[in-house]
Amino acid sequence: MSNVTREALNEAALRELLAALGREARDHRFEVAPNPCVGAAVLSGERVVARGYHQRWGGPHAEVDALEAAAASGVPRTDWDTLAVTLEPCSSTGKTGPCTEALLSSGVGRVAVGALDPDPRHSGRGLEVLQQAGLEVELLEGASPLEEVAPHFLRWLAPDRLRRPRPWLVAKWAQTRTGQLQPPEDVGEGRWISGAAARAEVQVLRSRVDGLVTGVGTVLADDPRLTVRPPGDLDRPPARVILDSYLRTPPTARLLQPIEDGEAGGPLSIVCLAGSDAVRHRALIEAGAQVHGLHASELNHVRLWDVQTWLWEQGVRRVLLETGPTLLARTFELGFVDQVRVYSGDVNGGRGPSMADWLTGSKLEERIDRELGPDSVLEAFVGE
Repeated sequence: MSNVTREALNEAALRELLAALGREARDHRFEVAPNPCVGAAVLSGERVVARGYHQRWGGPHAEVDALEAAAASGVPRTDWDTLAVTLEPCSSTGKTGPCTEALLSSGVGRVAVGALDPDPRHSGRGLEVLQQAGLEVELLEGASPLEEVAPHFLRWLAPDRLRRPRPWLVAKWAQTRTGQLQPPEDVGEGRWISGAAARAEVQVLRSRVDGLVTGVGTVLADDPRLTVRPPGDLDRPPARVILDSYLRTPPTARLLQPIEDGEAGGPLSIVCLAGSDAVRHRALIEAGAQVHGLHASELNHVRLWDVQTWLWEQGVRRVLLETGPTLLARTFELGFVDQVRVYSGDVNGGRGPSMADWLTGSKLEERIDRELGPDSVLEAFVGE
């Protein structure tokens, strides 16, 4: 482990660096949520050797990203004095290993932290682990406040959500200019609204969630595969979940066909009402699906609250909802949508109900609008 012998950044300069790292980390907020936006930097004296960020759900944390960048910089490890990070390093294993272990093996002798982890199950534990191992630890509270860097993470840790946990839900859909989710019959084979670039981006998004949820209406109308294809990461296909109260999914549906070369698909679960048709139940199991019975809502469909609880029990933490307007609207109505990604195509008119009222009536926070080929893309968190 190195000793801090070169002149190190003073507190004011460290605070300025941590504030900048926090601003830069926010560029990845929609890709990492519900995880926090985190930035880190490896220092040699007053020199920033490398920066790193938590850039995607399931990907390396900022500390690891910064250490890997520093290793590629050509600056010897013996010259690494300090790691500055906007949020307390994690000390537990999740989708990745503990960042405290990466720091202890890196050789840095000093860690500067901009904010404590607000999760009461972990708060302060990462700093304690580092201090007990002999590292110099500085907590510069207020340098990168989560209220500014990652307010969505604070909502994820709200007491009500901790008491009754449910996955982080990203609602994604493509719509025409007037908000319809189906184009006119003479456009895109009556099916496609968005362009090739948008469809490729969706494949990447699918590989960055734990679960992909749709309704039986979408299965019957579109007969989708719900798989991940390039440029998505074929090593990380999400679980596929169909909400089908009365088991109307045909055993011959394309999503029940064997996975083909060049695509990847997670396990397929069909969620229905408990006690649904035994013959259909057996046929779907024989076709390769897992079938799970849940209780009925007042609408005589599976209760969406029970679906959320079941997903959580399966280890699903980030969900992509790709479905039609009926299930989308119901999910918005119940307050389950945390984040939206909406592709608006260069298409006039369309068929079916519009999502425009639901979208304009929602409290959209930290919104960004961007262009992608012929389409426009809206991303935002949904506030309460």
